[in-house]
Amino acid sequence: MSTDRLRYVYAVTRPFDGVLPEGARGIDGEPPRLLRHGDLVAVTSGVPAEEFDEAPLRARLEDLDWLAGTARAHDAVISALSTVTCPLPLRLATVCRDDSGVRRLLEEGHDRFVRALKRLDGRVEWGVKVYAEPGAAAESEEAAAPGREASGRDYLRRRLHARRSREGDWQRADALCRRLHAELSRYAEAGTVHRPQDARLSGAAGVNVLNAAYLVDRARSQRFVELVDGASEPGVRVELTGPWAPYSFAGIADEEVQEAGR
Repeated sequence: MSTDRLRYVYAVTRPFDGVLPEGARGIDGEPPRLLRHGDLVAVTSGVPAEEFDEAPLRARLEDLDWLAGTARAHDAVISALSTVTCPLPLRLATVCRDDSGVRRLLEEGHDRFVRALKRLDGRVEWGVKVYAEPGAAAESEEAAAPGREASGRDYLRRRLHARRSREGDWQRADALCRRLHAELSRYAEAGTVHRPQDARLSGAAGVNVLNAAYLVDRARSQRFVELVDGASEPGVRVELTGPWAPYSFAGIADEEVQEAGR
């Protein structure tokens, strides 16, 4: 079995004072290593070539358990970095051959990395999801109704009421999404809308009708949270997550980075 160690790169940062929190561990179970090159720092770990070289990595990325474990370790390093500096998260499984490859990655991406770090400095990402729960109110009313045998007319009346209630819930959810996204986008530095999550995968109740991320100045985050908390409609659920490192806004460094250092 090969003993070659490649360089897994989690993020790029500016040089910073201090150290990562005690207990921070990377994919290899060791504290991440900081490799400085000029005015940038790459945060790296040594990883085995038999897992992270190009051919085995393609196979590993099809293994959902391995992928989930790698993603958790990647996110843990980014979270630790976020306590001491503003990191630019790189895409999962960004790997270089050696330290020279990491330096080449920093050189080739230098201007893009600097622009992104300037844009992200002092800012965090908040996630906002809106779920429509159509018919929830009508179902609650029906469950509370007296338990007597219904006539055909009563049954049809209840069915019509339930259908109208569901339609109203969808309309309220759509209106809330539009209003909330417009308001949050004006308040945030930037916003992006992701594809709605499939409930079969997320396990969340209701139908995800808005799955958005917002880049917000740390100093304005409390007011941002208040704006989200104040959004409500019957049959609609609003969920706030964060603050996170700005994954959704690191795309300026996404496309060419993964292969640059190989």
